[in-house]
Amino acid sequence: MTTSDPRHYDVILSPVITEKATNASEHSKVIFRVAMTATKPQIKEAVEKLFDVKVRSVNTLRRRGKWKLFKGRRGQQSDSKRAIVTLEEGQRIDVTTGL
Repeated sequence: MTTSDPRHYDVILSPVITEKATNASEHSKVIFRVAMTATKPQIKEAVEKLFDVKVRSVNTLRRRGKWKLFKGRRGQQSDSKRAIVTLEEGQRIDVTTGL
C-alpha cells in the first residue's frame, strides 16, 4: 500500500454500514461519511490513496439535521455529508476490516 497523507483521514470520517449501503456494495459502490467541506476531487483522491483502488465516480449528498425528541427534550441531530463512491470493475473495499 502506498503511503497516505494524514489529511486523507480528515476527509473520510467513517464508512456507512447500513442495509442500503450493503446492497450498494454489490454494485461496486461504497458509502462514506465525509467532512462537510470535502469536495468530490478530494474524496476521490483520499479513497484511492487510503484503500489503493481506482474510483470511477463520486456522488455526494448533504443531510440537514432533524429535530427529534429525546426523553421529552428537543434536540437537533447534526448535519452530515455522505459520499457514494463507485469503484472501477474488479475493485473492492472491505469496510468491515478498517484501516
